[in-house]
Amino acid sequence: MENLLQNVENHVLNVLRSKLEPSYLYHNIGHTLRVVRGVEILIDGEKIDNEDANKLKIAAWFHDIGYINGSANHEDKSVEMAAEFLKTQKVNAAFISKISALILATKMGHEAQNNLEYIIRDADSMHFAQKDFLDISELLRLEWEQTSNIYLTEIEWIEKNIEFFTRNHTYYSTYALENWLPVKDKNLTSLYKKLRKLKIEDKKNTEKSKELALKKTKKITPERGIETMFRVTLRNHITLSDIADTKANILLSVNAIIISMILANLFPKLDNPSNEHLIWPTLILVGFTLTTMIFSVIATRPNVTSGKFTKADVKAQKVNLLFFGNFHKMKLSEFEWAIGELMKDRNYLYSSMTKDLYFLGKVLDRKYKILRVAYMIFVAGIIASVIAFGITFFNIGIREI
Repeated sequence: MENLLQNVENHVLNVLRSKLEPSYLYHNIGHTLRVVRGVEILIDGEKIDNEDANKLKIAAWFHDIGYINGSANHEDKSVEMAAEFLKTQKVNAAFISKISALILATKMGHEAQNNLEYIIRDADSMHFAQKDFLDISELLRLEWEQTSNIYLTEIEWIEKNIEFFTRNHTYYSTYALENWLPVKDKNLTSLYKKLRKLKIEDKKNTEKSKELALKKTKKITPERGIETMFRVTLRNHITLSDIADTKANILLSVNAIIISMILANLFPKLDNPSNEHLIWPTLILVGFTLTTMIFSVIATRPNVTSGKFTKADVKAQKVNLLFFGNFHKMKLSEFEWAIGELMKDRNYLYSSMTKDLYFLGKVLDRKYKILRVAYMIFVAGIIASVIAFGITFFNIGIREI
């Protein structure tokens, strides 16, 4: 089941990375990661058994993958894509049916029928009980603008959020009611305060200024929305990087244990002529283990950069001043001058932030590719070693007969 979960995670991340339109600023990898994390928290909080926990995790990974084909009926599309992939993993029809039911439980207005549906619905709205709820909510507003041409003023958007909080949403699970509902209530209070403040400010403006502001809002993307997009996207990149490093550390730890056991138990016995048959299986196991460790280290190894730039580079906007590797060898005075130039030019600033996100993505791509190879080597090594030991002992048994 662990292999299935790993395969599901890799598949969903690859599909969303390669096929999801960038205009989906909310329903993207970041949202999927939040829902998976929410499911994991509720599994622990509700003491869910392993079998049901696995169903919830798989459903959480697949629940919004259908957005690669648009938002209309995306749950049904997600069910189809989940079923198609799980069949390739030799999962039985009954299990697939339960996964499909959990995905469909995330539909708007669905009445949850059991505790597992309660959990996945709660996880899907975990962000209502997060401190950065307003930032995450803003991404959904921008997504509506870009994908559906739905434009709402800030007052209309807050009113819609308040309406959803009070009329269309509730937490079901005991853990969510005890731990998330209080934070959600605080966020609701913040929404009411913000709405009151905006209405007071709105009364001070004339009808003419309202019309001009509305036209301006429709013509240009709000600065706050852009900053929110960069902030949340960067946070998602960092989360994915942490996941990759954790996986590499797991491989290193497991293989280090295997090496230690070999050195302690097998190597001292190999100088005995009666144990010559163990030499090759042991060498195979050691070889694959060391290779896996090497690839794990390579996946987490940082790249070394020059750490210097020139004034010409800054004026030509060729250097990304937001990455420490480009300035760590510079003098403070030179760096302060360069940052001053960056802050003067809005386009240069956004260009630097875009480059920073792009190269972080390139690093993530490299990490995950190397980690995939490392896991394949590890699995192949275990299989090859077991086969080698089995053949050796089988041959010894024949000779004894």
